[in-house]
Amino acid sequence: MSTLDLLSQLGLFLVILGLILLLIPLMVKAMPKLENLPPILLYVYRGDGFTFVTSPLLIVIFILLAIFWWLR
Repeated sequence: MSTLDLLSQLGLFLVILGLILLLIPLMVKAMPKLENLPPILLYVYRGDGFTFVTSPLLIVIFILLAIFWWLR
């Protein structure tokens, strides 16, 4: 597999991940039951009309993959 193919796949993965992260707050507003998920899967912060949603598990996985890729 060439470097260009690997970068293309990484770029596609990051675009899809970005779209998912952009859609999560909208999904939480539409489906409040998502807030009942364990905090390691989905963390929701609401305050003054602002909703912040993140997934600590995805962040940890991305950091581990980045370290693995960097050390390789």
